Amino acid sequence: MLSTKVEPLVQTFNLYVLIIHREFLSILLLISMLCPNLWGQHKNEIVATLDGPTNQIRIRQHFTYTNPSDKGLSTLYFNDWNHAYSNKNTALAKRFAEEFNRSLHLAKDRERAKTTIRSIVDDNYTGLDWKRDNNKDIIAVTLNEILKPGESLQLFFTYTIKLPTAKFTGYGYTDNGGYNLKDWYFTPAVFDGNWNLYNNINLDDIFTEVTDTRINFTFPEDLYLASNYRTSSVSSFPGGQNVQLIANKRKNCEIILTTDDRFTKHITDNIMVTTDIESNKYEEIPQGISINKITQFLHENLGAYPHGNLLVSEFDYSKSPLYGISQLPSFIRPYEEQFQFEMKFLKTTIRSYLKESLYLNPRKEQWVNDAIGFYLMIKFVDENYPNQKLAGKLSKIWGLKNFHFAQMEFNEQYSLFSMLSARKNIDQALTTSNDSLIKFNQKIANAYKAGLGMSYLSAYLGEKKIDSTILDFYQNNKQKKFVSAADFKKTIEKYSNKEVDWFFDTYVATDKKIDFKIKKIQKTEDSITFVLKNKRGTNVPISVFGLENDSVVSNYWFSGIDSTRSITIPRKSEDRLVLNYDQKIPEFNQRDNWKTLNGFFSSNKKLKFQFFKDTEDPYYNQVFYVPIVNFNLYDGVTPGLRLYNKTFLERPFQYDISPTYSFLEHTMVGKASFRYRKYHKKTGLFVSNYSFSASTSHFQENSRFTTLTPAVSFGWRPNDLLSNRRQYLLLRYRSVFRNIDQNLEGELDTDPDYGVINARFTDVDNSILNYSSWFLDAQHSSEFTKIAFEWEYRKLFHSNRQLNLRFYAGKFLRNKTKSNFFSFALDRPTDYMFDLAYLGRSESSGIYSQQVIIAEGGFKSKLENPFANDWIATTNASTNIWRWIEAYGDLGFIKNKGDNTHFVYDSGIRLNLVTDYFELYFPVYSNRGWEIAQNNYGQKIRFIVTISPKTLIGLFTRKWF
Repeated sequence: MLSTKVEPLVQTFNLYVLIIHREFLSILLLISMLCPNLWGQHKNEIVATLDGPTNQIRIRQHFTYTNPSDKGLSTLYFNDWNHAYSNKNTALAKRFAEEFNRSLHLAKDRERAKTTIRSIVDDNYTGLDWKRDNNKDIIAVTLNEILKPGESLQLFFTYTIKLPTAKFTGYGYTDNGGYNLKDWYFTPAVFDGNWNLYNNINLDDIFTEVTDTRINFTFPEDLYLASNYRTSSVSSFPGGQNVQLIANKRKNCEIILTTDDRFTKHITDNIMVTTDIESNKYEEIPQGISINKITQFLHENLGAYPHGNLLVSEFDYSKSPLYGISQLPSFIRPYEEQFQFEMKFLKTTIRSYLKESLYLNPRKEQWVNDAIGFYLMIKFVDENYPNQKLAGKLSKIWGLKNFHFAQMEFNEQYSLFSMLSARKNIDQALTTSNDSLIKFNQKIANAYKAGLGMSYLSAYLGEKKIDSTILDFYQNNKQKKFVSAADFKKTIEKYSNKEVDWFFDTYVATDKKIDFKIKKIQKTEDSITFVLKNKRGTNVPISVFGLENDSVVSNYWFSGIDSTRSITIPRKSEDRLVLNYDQKIPEFNQRDNWKTLNGFFSSNKKLKFQFFKDTEDPYYNQVFYVPIVNFNLYDGVTPGLRLYNKTFLERPFQYDISPTYSFLEHTMVGKASFRYRKYHKKTGLFVSNYSFSASTSHFQENSRFTTLTPAVSFGWRPNDLLSNRRQYLLLRYRSVFRNIDQNLEGELDTDPDYGVINARFTDVDNSILNYSSWFLDAQHSSEFTKIAFEWEYRKLFHSNRQLNLRFYAGKFLRNKTKSNFFSFALDRPTDYMFDLAYLGRSESSGIYSQQVIIAEGGFKSKLENPFANDWIATTNASTNIWRWIEAYGDLGFIKNKGDNTHFVYDSGIRLNLVTDYFELYFPVYSNRGWEIAQNNYGQKIRFIVTISPKTLIGLFTRKWF
């Protein structure tokens, strides 16, 4: 409710807006009558008033829709992407959940957005029916009469949008009182024979018709406005400001409102740029020179920008930044200020330049814009910074300059990041719809692969041909209503003197890997004969370079090789043949890309020991080393050295050897593993792992255990790569050897050495809203045979209450053991397989005994007789009381041979700080009674703690893959 002091001001404000609106519409009507060719097929006239205190925009929209098709239309569809923030069931909310983002699900109502439609009428002022259906952010307007081809219809919308907080996607109202507005009013969905209806899922890829738009926008007086549209008739009045935003043949209007006047206009020879991108350490005048250089570069390579103003904002850059070390804090960024500023400005400018003028379907054919944009970025660096290293100034620092990463050229990052996806077997074809891409591919890998593909074509066809292609395609297709990748292909074919179907049919349309190898070499005085092998059968061109002392002396291209081919080239002064030496081809494996022409062992590579992980160097066998420190109660702090061959890019065979020294036991401990991973298809059976691992440590004072484990595992994933569901089958044999302290020999009630055959099938659907997993486990040894089943479920309800359920059941099929070492346990399994990360696995008292790992029975209270040598069945449950404070309860039955079945239970408070990583349990009531009132309560508190860096890193990177 407005105060009485404010009401007169609001009334004056509304009267002013009404007068402006009437005059505005009259002028528009006159212009449309006198100058009919000025308008495109669709006209959009909007009067919008932003109310700062409520973060709402009141909108009156007059839309003239012209049927562009040869079909009659009875229903029109409009995008209402602001409504995507309205509740927890929208496509946007579900997308957030897939990426482990609970912000929209847990949001308060005042933080959400919604669109309240007051009325929709036609040009006869007759009300029209409308509905949302299952598309929460798309409205369907039912017409009273069929709109015939070529005919026009006027629609009048009256509605209010409540803006979301910008913390979700960056769009909406910001914490400092500003606003980022995009896709904020109704826009027509595209009809090309079929309706293209896309939900807002935070991909910035709205697909809407081209319109001629006039917006009369009123906003608070203490804000500054920047827009991609042309501004005119800016005026102020008590309490507010008014501006008219005008654009022809545009998609949508973006508005940035800030509390400070930080946008500046740069009038260059070719275009006017409105920007707030700047660098504190790069002077203003040089910034202007850099901006002029970039706009000139784009003008030369793309041609004239068709609009009067180009908005290049810091906000746009934040939506699509330069990923990698350029995202490090400013005080440790390794690049010179000029280069850093120009790359940041260049990427944002190219993105806006293409998005605002090439109207491809951004959800289906985003790769075309990416191919052009990243090709131009590569070209800009080649022309202006040919010696720029990816690591920047770090490449000159002692201790770092010997890393292969430090020696890489800046433009090699495109191959590195696109191959990161391919090596993980999660790469996707460039033609994959934007909404079906894994986040890492959508944000980074596919865009880089697209740009790299154009560089590939440029090297194969010739740079001038590709440059001419891009210039021609942009000039002849900018602002066209319907542009497609087929038009891009026709333009490339127009300038190509070689066959390029392989590029579109294989490189773009599939995820097939490119991998070639030089097999044999024969030399004469005047020729070199070698065999090229296509290891993957992907029939694309491959380049061969002849090198002398790292200088290129010859360069050839060969195509049409689908298996092997013997090739003879003239011999010059080459001492080495290298495939893909300039890294223009995103080749899967470059470790076998070279052969020396000297010596019998022409394929042998030198061994290179190197501190810490590095990028892959194809000319060396790399062995990495890094100091490590582990800890457990019996070995204490165990420093050591880790030796491994894992680079930033995944490789099929990996070894990891970690010898450490136990200061408490004065002996060596540690572990080693050797694994070969074979990827198959993307879906179904997608991976097989074959491994052998060994470990040795102490489980009590002067008592060592050693395990040897050969294993094989298989993994399955569903057809939808965005799904977090995985299935695994593990088959292993674990051999355990124990050396016992003489003082403990009488206490050991099992044979010191044993072996267990283990088979486990696991099914996990790792969703942040509905997590579910189950496994079936079978174990067999000379002493016992047992099976176990576990099911776990977590549900986050609309009320933001979370329910956690777990069920575990186990049964011995045979059991000849005479102790509880192999028995099922309620609260602290003996872990005879040595799988669990106990800090003090043999402790029965003290802080280390209070560590709990949710396994087997999953109880938290320490009950009497917690073991079962016949069968066990337990249920664990918890639900939140307030935020991360939860109440938990466990109950179950245990059965020992010759004994009656026992009913067991406990309950208490759980502090769920980070699920599965850091939790505290405070028992309250159990079979023991009121534990909270008993002595030594501090010893009853249990905790979960995870100190593995690899596990913790996975918590933050899971949303990307």
